This record gives sequence, structure tokens and C-alpha cells, in this order.
Amino acid sequence: MHDTNDLEIRGVPAMFVATTEFVDGADAQAKALGFEHSAVYVPHPIQDRSDAEMVEIAEQAFEAVLAKLAS
Repeated sequence: MHDTNDLEIRGVPAMFVATTEFVDGADAQAKALGFEHSAVYVPHPIQDRSDAEMVEIAEQAFEAVLAKLAS
């Protein structure tokens, strides 16, 4: 989150991808840092997913990631 904030301060579009488990934590940390974060959340958990499942998750998130970076 610190890196995302630093990049945004420097004028570099930034966002992060995390699983839905981290929504509340990301919101709290962004609030503590005093900035509006940009994120795409994917289904949790991911550690036991197959390669095919990970590709599907990435493909489903891809357009949202691009949109966040372009906004």
C-alpha cells in the first residue's frame, strides 16, 4: 500500500490486486495513510488453485486492472 501511495504521489498510475479477504485491511490502511486506493479484488483463496484456475482468475480481472490504471 505504501508503494501504491508513493507512485500516485509521483503521478504514476498505480493500483494493486488482492483477494477479497483483504478488502477491509486495505481500506483501513489506505485510510490510515490518508489516500484513496485503487484495487481489483479476486476470489479468495488463491494458494491452492490450479494453473488453469489462476489463468481464469487473471483473465477475469485483466480488464478491471487496465481500467483502474487508465482512470
